[in-house]
Amino acid sequence: MTEWPNHAEAWRQWRDALDGERMHHGWLLAGKAGLGKRDFAMAAARALVAQEGVPQPTGEHPDIITLTYGPKDDKGEKAQAEGKPFELARSIRIKQIRAMQRRLVTRPTLGSRRAIIIDPADDLEKSAANALLKSLEEPPQGTFFLLVTHRPARLLPTIRSRCRTLRFPVLTDSQLAAMLASEGLAADPQAIAAAEGSFGAAMRFAAQNLAPVAAVIAALIARGDTGMTGRGELARLIGPRADRERLQAVLDLAQSLVAGAARTSPDLQTRARLIDAHAALVRLAAEAPTANFDPGMIPFEIGSLLVAAAPASEPAHG
Repeated sequence: MTEWPNHAEAWRQWRDALDGERMHHGWLLAGKAGLGKRDFAMAAARALVAQEGVPQPTGEHPDIITLTYGPKDDKGEKAQAEGKPFELARSIRIKQIRAMQRRLVTRPTLGSRRAIIIDPADDLEKSAANALLKSLEEPPQGTFFLLVTHRPARLLPTIRSRCRTLRFPVLTDSQLAAMLASEGLAADPQAIAAAEGSFGAAMRFAAQNLAPVAAVIAALIARGDTGMTGRGELARLIGPRADRERLQAVLDLAQSLVAGAARTSPDLQTRARLIDAHAALVRLAAEAPTANFDPGMIPFEIGSLLVAAAPASEPAHG
């Protein structure tokens, strides 16, 4: 498992809670994507359910339930059951919450505690979030929830209010460089700058070969695009049939570069445009997985938002 130097404070708080008289039943693991929150959740859950004198399995644990993206449809469920590849859903659905809740009527298998990990809780369907709230309001004895969240504001306020928050800080540039080196990757300064403290983002930068994409994005931010040349090049580099993972990596990269430009811009009007563009990119990133977008048009949408932030920019869809 990856060693995460940014987890020390979270572990201190978690162990203090474990040693306390009354462990809180709901926890939000909050921070930007790529900070190892899922790794923490798994390790923390094992520490929680372990009982002295009871041998613990090294693989899948019967008292740790993990909910994440499941199969997209019935066809995907059949493929999953047969051990075949399947397309993932874009949200965590109510039937997954209902199935988890049915398990909660039984006692834990190996000890007195059970952990429920939901990753990412940001992508719970509305009905699923409302169903989960009922379990958080009246948790069964010995049941604890760990909700991994990249954007806590997207959670229901009532869910947030019933959980204790552990915040995960971003990694320093030197920490990112060391972690990349441990994976056998060069500490590319461009990848580190674009990652903005996220190891996951730095890894995606390398895996997706985003250096050429970053160069085009930077040019669109700085100089705009009087025709469609820059946006066309961005679409070519992203690819006409980019999968969800690549599109998300590009959206994350665009947000990072726009945020960096906003922080360093000396011009108030330019900074305001960059802030608006960043907000629009965040909305697009949230909507793209579930809205009926043509994947081939998303690169042009990203490009147009970047152009709108450039000096003497043209209209976003001009």
